[in-house]
Amino acid sequence: METKQTADTKEREVVLSVRGITVGFGSHVVLDNLDLDIYRGEILGFVGASGVGKSVLMRSILRLIPRRAGEIRVLGADYGSLPDNERFELDMKMGVLFQHGALFSALTVKENIQFPMREYLDMPQSLMDELAKLKIELVGLAPEAADKYPSELSGGMIKRAALARALALDPALVFLDEPTSGLDPIGAAEFDELIAKLRDTLGLTVYMVTHDLDSLFSVCDRIAVLGQKRVLVAGTIEDMLDCQDEWVQSYFQGKRARSIPKHDTTKPTRV
Repeated sequence: METKQTADTKEREVVLSVRGITVGFGSHVVLDNLDLDIYRGEILGFVGASGVGKSVLMRSILRLIPRRAGEIRVLGADYGSLPDNERFELDMKMGVLFQHGALFSALTVKENIQFPMREYLDMPQSLMDELAKLKIELVGLAPEAADKYPSELSGGMIKRAALARALALDPALVFLDEPTSGLDPIGAAEFDELIAKLRDTLGLTVYMVTHDLDSLFSVCDRIAVLGQKRVLVAGTIEDMLDCQDEWVQSYFQGKRARSIPKHDTTKPTRV
């Protein structure tokens, strides 16, 4: 993997470390000996061609898909070898927004947000109601959305409700799988702004799988590109523009990318 290191990234805390991950299905190997680091407080955009394994890696990290080899360390702990009680504690420090929201259709927005609370915590209903109300407000939904079912929500509302559920347990690390897919450009831009605001307000670290060039240019501190079953390059937008890989050049300097102002490519480094 080509990784662009700076003095700041060398000194920053690694929140998620993936080493030598190999994942396959039958004879088909999707990821082979893949390495990746995510630093505290950053928004990392994870990109790659359709079908190369972006969601597979995220689900493998979350132990939803078994891996054949490799180590995953979360907040300094070996996630794969922890005793059940310690892994249970670590699970609460991670939140997930799945692709298309993946809300439970038979539950209201409030009940969806409370689902992780019921699974991991023991608290009275009144407190869960107050916490759900807070999360709904936090993601910019109207209070009356609490009692609506997913079928009654717009695409943008579903994304925000799913994000509220991901934040239910006040995680330190949040995984977002295609958070702006299916949204119109205005809605996608507003969602990007929300993610950045929540990162700054709550001190989140964000792992974001996306195809959205606008998101990559406007909100991501670093980008990692998946290809050939591994991370091809990881770094800033400027590093992507300088990368000589044919697919990376086509993706970041193609027709769509040229419409994005060059002055947006310099992003501040977070510490």
